[in-house]
Amino acid sequence: MTICPIVRFPDQRLRQVAAPVTLFDEDLSTLAQDILDSMRAAPGIGMTGPHIGVAQRVVVLELPDAPQPQTYVNPEIIWMSEETIRQEEGSVSMPGVTDLIERAAKVRVQYQDLDGETHVEEAEGLRAACHQHEIDQLNGIFWIQRLSSLRRKRVVARYEKLQRLQR
Repeated sequence: MTICPIVRFPDQRLRQVAAPVTLFDEDLSTLAQDILDSMRAAPGIGMTGPHIGVAQRVVVLELPDAPQPQTYVNPEIIWMSEETIRQEEGSVSMPGVTDLIERAAKVRVQYQDLDGETHVEEAEGLRAACHQHEIDQLNGIFWIQRLSSLRRKRVVARYEKLQRLQR
């Protein structure tokens, strides 16, 4: 069990596009386990390689309604509904603050598992929002970039205040 330090906002590594995984080996399985262990310690329900400073396209989700965590390697959204939902979102890289984000209500995600096998998953609700949130992170889009300028400034101000209070 390895709990890795989490990259914190405003670290520029959170804005980098993660590289595709090309080698499906024991190191990849170890990375996925490190992401899971770090996510549980944070705590969180979704986390990526970039959250622990590894710029690879790996996502781990552990949602309340799922029997076990799931790893998504090189995930891509291949379809999204026009219907949208608004949900509270936050990040392990910016703990203590959340805001409402509007996203597609349903998505179809193509990904590889830890053995390199390709799968397609349809998701809705919280799972769909999590896929979009974490794939954004892999693409260098931090969640607050989905907010209006005013709301983004308010979230950053709340986060900075929390950081000052914790010192």
